[in-house]
Amino acid sequence: MEELIEAAALDEEQELKLQRQFTREYTIITDSDHLEKIAADIVAHFLGRGHQGKAMVVSIDRYTTVRMYDKVQQHWQQHLDNLQTQLNTCEPSERGQLAAKIQYMQETDMVVVMSQSQNEIEAFQKKKLDIAPHRKRIFNEDLDEKFKDENNPLRIVFVCAMWITGFDVPSCSTIYLDKPMRNHTLMQTIARANRVFPDKVNGLIVDYIGVFRDLQKALAIYGTASGGGVEAGKTPVQAKATLVEQLRTAIAETQAFCTEHGINLSQSQTAQGFERIAFMSDAVEAILVNDESKQRYLALTRHVTKLYQAILPDPSANEFGAMQNLFNAIAERIYLLNPEVDISEVTEAVSELMDDSITAVEYVIHEPNQLIDLSQIDFEALKIRFAQGRKRTEAEQLKGAITSQLKQMVRLNKSRVNYWERFQKLIDEYNAGCHNIETFFSSLVDFAQELNVEDKRAIAEQLNEEELAIFDLLTKPDVTLTRKEEQEVKKVARDLLETLKRQKLVLDWRKRQQSRAAVKLAIEEILDRLPQNYSSDLYERKCQAVYQHVYDSYYGQGRSIYAQAS
Repeated sequence: MEELIEAAALDEEQELKLQRQFTREYTIITDSDHLEKIAADIVAHFLGRGHQGKAMVVSIDRYTTVRMYDKVQQHWQQHLDNLQTQLNTCEPSERGQLAAKIQYMQETDMVVVMSQSQNEIEAFQKKKLDIAPHRKRIFNEDLDEKFKDENNPLRIVFVCAMWITGFDVPSCSTIYLDKPMRNHTLMQTIARANRVFPDKVNGLIVDYIGVFRDLQKALAIYGTASGGGVEAGKTPVQAKATLVEQLRTAIAETQAFCTEHGINLSQSQTAQGFERIAFMSDAVEAILVNDESKQRYLALTRHVTKLYQAILPDPSANEFGAMQNLFNAIAERIYLLNPEVDISEVTEAVSELMDDSITAVEYVIHEPNQLIDLSQIDFEALKIRFAQGRKRTEAEQLKGAITSQLKQMVRLNKSRVNYWERFQKLIDEYNAGCHNIETFFSSLVDFAQELNVEDKRAIAEQLNEEELAIFDLLTKPDVTLTRKEEQEVKKVARDLLETLKRQKLVLDWRKRQQSRAAVKLAIEEILDRLPQNYSSDLYERKCQAVYQHVYDSYYGQGRSIYAQAS
């Protein structure tokens, strides 16, 4: 500095002005090498995180914000190019993971957000920067809504003043700070990352400039307990080491659970091949004492995984990687015993959008290519395998198969809800210790065989699944019919569906009052043909039940839960 001043032959006033400028942090913060290193770190850190929330990069001023955006873009492209090169030379087993990373990077959108100023185009051009494309996006797009939308690929925003206060985005989990801040601005900025969001254990502040030296002062003014904030002397922002200790504790709790259930985790460190497979299977068998034990282990594992992902890409994660992977591998085997595909909550909007894209498939369990289809199970062979193998695992697998098929059967025909109630009672009695594993398995087999008979009842009644649902609504639980009257009710069910499908279930019929009224009237007119032993009160109840069934099951012309299940 002294040599430069001397060479420039500055007078005393000029020297003092230069010294004042360089004592400020501004020159250091806006230094190109400083920005370059931070940009590279942002790219590496953002892509290495476990919880893939959104992020905000806070720079010191408008010009530096655009510079940081440009430099992050450059390092982003370099990283993407490296991944694409690796994809061309990697092992086949690695291609899926690499392709997913490449797709994520290609989809990710970034944007600069700042207020407009006079003559900004020229001002930025003098700094060899281009604000025009950023300004165009700010004017033409709802960037705030895109950033708030957890599913929108706008994942990184670059700001200097806008959005750092009073702008809530719960999915934003990481703030990269490269701007001096104090007092309420600091408090509000770090609060951008602390909003509650599913699977988000914590927000993370990456402080490149030493902002937190001013945190205690800010807390003293704005964060005391008397003001409704944190306790005096305490900070809401903790070092990452605290999170690491929480993970260490969570892993210890999960290890203790395994030890209590006779699982020797140290065996997994040396086990290979079939020996490791046997270890994993034995671990699953030990955990499946009952539903409470199973859910406890899965909850412990989920907690470990969330904390592990929260500390990534910190090097301290390496200490816990192997154990976290082991817990997850055991949990995955448990999940595969109970494949549940629940589409009962699919909304009308999704149905309209995805009508040609959603199909139902048979449920798959962990043996490769083995399908869960109760009608295809050899129950005698299953009993032999139960007697010779891991009994809890076999029972859990059969319970999962029944659960999957029964959910679909009840969804197509609400009159089968009594089967679900019986099945749940059977499980509750086992969990309460009323039955041992042998009795429970035997009851499951009997129930599965009974379910098979019910699943084929439509064929026996000479009805399709849709007609059977209407027939059951009209005949259960309070109607006694002769054989002739049953045939009359079946004809009513067939005629009703034919009429509704051909004339009444038009596109978006549920949204228009006139269309709904037409469907209701058609139901009343056709059900009026029911046998004489249907009283007026019973007739009214059946009309209401059938209309509700039609409303819940048929979205429009050619679209229904039965079309999805076929």
